Amino acid sequence: MNLTLQVVLLLGGPGLELCPKLAASLLTPISGLHGHFDQAYGSKTCGSCFDGPKPGCNNNTCGLLPANTVTRTATGGEVAQDVVSVQSTDGKNPRKVVSVSKFLFTCGSTFLLGLAGGVKGMAGLGRTKISMSSQFAAAFSFHRKFAVCLSSSSSSNGVVFFGGGPYAFLPNNIDISKSLIDTPLILNPVSTAPAYFEGDPSSDYFIGVKGITINGKAVQLNEPLLAINKEGHGGTKISTVTPYTVMETSIYRAVVNAFIKEISKIPRVPAVAPLRACFNAKSFASTRLGPAVPQIDLVLQSKDVIWRIVGANSMVEVSNDVLCLGFVDGGLKPTTSIVIGGRQIENNLLQFDLATLRLGFSSSLLFQQTTCSNFNFASTA
Repeated sequence: MNLTLQVVLLLGGPGLELCPKLAASLLTPISGLHGHFDQAYGSKTCGSCFDGPKPGCNNNTCGLLPANTVTRTATGGEVAQDVVSVQSTDGKNPRKVVSVSKFLFTCGSTFLLGLAGGVKGMAGLGRTKISMSSQFAAAFSFHRKFAVCLSSSSSSNGVVFFGGGPYAFLPNNIDISKSLIDTPLILNPVSTAPAYFEGDPSSDYFIGVKGITINGKAVQLNEPLLAINKEGHGGTKISTVTPYTVMETSIYRAVVNAFIKEISKIPRVPAVAPLRACFNAKSFASTRLGPAVPQIDLVLQSKDVIWRIVGANSMVEVSNDVLCLGFVDGGLKPTTSIVIGGRQIENNLLQFDLATLRLGFSSSLLFQQTTCSNFNFASTA
């Protein structure tokens, strides 16, 4: 039986996670007697069913901790396997559908609660051996590299590439891989998952933000918060499930106050939760990069390496009359000081190279007069 599944793209997720009712009819459990699996993939539990085997629960199976990072909950789950099929591409056009046999999954009982209707699981691309990117790389013998490009529209698709470029986008088949800016990926030695085993590192993707500027002016920040401490707290990570960028309170206030100062003549309007800095939308000119607002730059390993956030990514159109700055106050002691959210990475191509531990990023594709939905999904010419 072939099924097409709708899943949540979880950038730092440990692997592919499916609900038990679906998994029970499709998957073959991995026996806990397979010691090589425990050693290779980090399974530290061997599960049994107290009231007998049932869908999603089998005796003597390897276990992991499937998590819902939206609700910050986790549950025990058994490991299973089945065939997964995906569309291949030459970087310009779709090609034939290819399959991986014995693709590993986890199956949890409650981790889908709170997700959108119709969602059957989570597609994890994190820094683990059973992430989708790692399993595809092993199956097809290519480098552990993948790229994510999120669409800004619910009516058009974004795209995920496994195995590297080229990444050609219409209308001119421009290869985005040739213009990516490079920055190191940083390992957080302490897991940031809702539940984990002691000693597990984080499977999330962290980058080294050293500062933030608005219209070229440095924002005064509490710099120690930008680094990861020995408890695994602090730093900056990228998330596909956090809607807007979340910042520790002092960082948030400094950024918002500096932004407001640059547009002090623009009328403020009441806040629209969870966004607090909201403005009269009709006061901003419209450009191909979005509303004409102060540019926000994340300064990385040097002042010459910046991730530029333009109006299309920094602002949220709440209504025809209201625009809000798309940043959220994360409180005084969050686990991660800055979480770059989905709004800020829309129409940005992000390439994760796990072999070299580097992130390649495009900043907004609007600069190059294209978008993430402009990959050629239809033609096989």
